[in-house]
Formats: sequence, C-alpha cells, structure tokens
Amino acid sequence: MSTHELYTIPAELSTWDVEMKGSARFTWEYDEGRDRMLALYQKGKDKQWDSVKRIDWGLEVDPYDVLGIPDQSIAIYDTPLWHRMDAKTRKEVRRHGAAWQFSQFLHGEQGAMICSARIVESVPDLDSKFYAATQTMDEARHAETYARFLQEKVGIAYPINKYLKSLLDDTLGDSRWDMPYLGMQVLIEGLALAAFGVMRDMTTKPLPKQILAYVMQDEARHVAFGRMALRDYYAQLSEAELREREDFVIEGCYLMRDRLRGVEQWENLGLSPSEVQEAMRATDESQYLQLFRSLLFSRIVPCVKDIGLWSERLQKAYADMGVLEMAGQNLDALMRQDEDIADRLDEERFAAEEAERAQEIAGTMALGAAD
Repeated sequence: MSTHELYTIPAELSTWDVEMKGSARFTWEYDEGRDRMLALYQKGKDKQWDSVKRIDWGLEVDPYDVLGIPDQSIAIYDTPLWHRMDAKTRKEVRRHGAAWQFSQFLHGEQGAMICSARIVESVPDLDSKFYAATQTMDEARHAETYARFLQEKVGIAYPINKYLKSLLDDTLGDSRWDMPYLGMQVLIEGLALAAFGVMRDMTTKPLPKQILAYVMQDEARHVAFGRMALRDYYAQLSEAELREREDFVIEGCYLMRDRLRGVEQWENLGLSPSEVQEAMRATDESQYLQLFRSLLFSRIVPCVKDIGLWSERLQKAYADMGVLEMAGQNLDALMRQDEDIADRLDEERFAAEEAERAQEIAGTMALGAAD
C-alpha cells in the first residue's frame, strides 16, 4: 500500500524541494580530532541496530488505543464537545491523535536524516563528519520504523505539519554550516526527544514503548553531538553573530510550540467549523497539555543555555513561553536515563525469551523421558 493512501489529508505527490545554500567542505586532515567527538563516533558505530530484528513487530496494537493511556490526556476530555460525542467518534479521536503524533515523528526523522547528511557535507571538521555519518544511518532507521508502525499498526497518517515544515525550510535553506545543528539537533530533535520520553513513560503498550525507547537511545547521542560541536564553535563568535542565532532559536521555539496544537486532526474528524474552534480552545486551555508543552522544552532550554546562547532577551522569550525554569534540567542525567531504559528493556525482553526457551526444552525433555 502506498503511504499516500494512508494520508487523511492529500499530501504533495511530488517531492518537497528545499533550495540549499552554502559549500560542501573537504578537509585534508585525517589524523587529528577531538577525543570526545571520536569517542561519540565510536559509540555511534557500536550502537547501530536493525529495526527488523530488535523490535518485536508481532506485538498487536489496537489502532483505537495505540498508547493505552487515560482519556484525560486528550485535550477535549470532559468538555461539552467530548460529552456530545458517541463512543465511535471518541475512538476516532484517539486514533487520529496517535496517527498525527507519530506522523510528525516520521516526518521529523526524515528531516533529521537530511540535516545530518547536510552536516556531513558542510561541517569543516572530520571528526564531526564521521559522527554525522553514523547519525544519518540512525535517522534512516528511525524513519523506517515510524513508517512501518503507521502503515501496519495504525493504518492512517498525516502530512507534515506546516510549522515543522517551516522550521525545516529555515534550517536547510541557511548557508551557515552550524544552522542544521541548531535547527535540528537542538530544536527539532530536542523537542522530539522530550515528546518521546513523555510517551515512553506513559504508554502501557509494549510495541510503542520499544520503539520510543530504542529511538531515544540514539537521539541522546545526537543531542550530545550538537551540544559538543556548537559549544566549541559559539565560544568563538561575536555578539552580533550570537544574536542572529538567538533570533533563530526564538522563532524556532515559537514554531515548535504552535506545532503542538495539531489543528489538522480536529479538522479531519468530521467536526463542524465551530466544533473545530471549540476543540482548539480546549487544546489551548487544557492543563494537561500545558504541562506537556512545558515538559517538551525540558531538553531544548538547558541545551540552548549550555551552548552559550543565554542573553536576557532569550531568557525573556522563554519566560513568556512559561518554560524558563527548564534551564535547570540536568541534560547529562536525562541522556544517561534514556540509554539505561533501552538497555533494561532489552534485558527484560531477552531474559523472558530465554526463560520461555528453557521451559520449552524442559517440556520436550519430559516428553522424551515419558516415551
């Protein structure tokens, strides 16, 4: 089945072409590199995995209850609009909400794949080129995984959200080599990583938990890569150059915040225009979603501060968004936790499989002894 058959809204049949500027940079220094960057590159090689083999695709998923989380997480829950809906419509609300979220994850991962390939092309340091090459493969695997999940388990998909598309356009269309880092590694990946984490910790369903945990294990390295490269580079920039990057961050964060409203999913449920507006008001007023939006900046804000973009103007923008307190988050601890959760999930899965195999062998031996 073509993916275009899954889209609730007709997507562009042709490719989306972003005009890129800047230079492809070669370097002839092959022997020198930052030890910490080369160590990250080695880790990127060691941690490669195959989504066909590592993920248990045989697990069933109810497309009308993809994550198995309470309805209280739905923006319109317990509103007059929710109470007017019958059980069938509420099931569609759950399905479209999950489809919209995972579709944006999918499009973001393709964007990350293209951005990391762009970094390989444009970054001047070979150690960064090495690591970005491993990330390109990671992002390809993530896009493959989310596409399969939507195709086989959810059954519908959404085109790319206009706010995510706008940020990708700005990120890829800039000629400066550090902008794919800033737009993708810090903003888009940072927000996605936090969203993955909230959903990973809340879901009661084993397949989405596996997917989110394994993807996050990779993304933790990617954000570390962006922090490392930009912290070194931004220490050398003038105030005017730093201000330009801060402008990009402020605009990008507002785009990411607005992206989370997800008006498309409400427009495709057969609601009247007034009901769509009712749903959007509920989305803006939902205490759960306000907390969720705040948590989504838990990876971005401390990372922006860490790389050296922390003027009063930028802090005021974060205060206006209600996320300034996220600057105190410990990124290193969060990243270690992401890796540990994926490792523990593997251990639990494989221990259960070993126990099952041992039980089968014992049963076979008992049958043999009886014969």
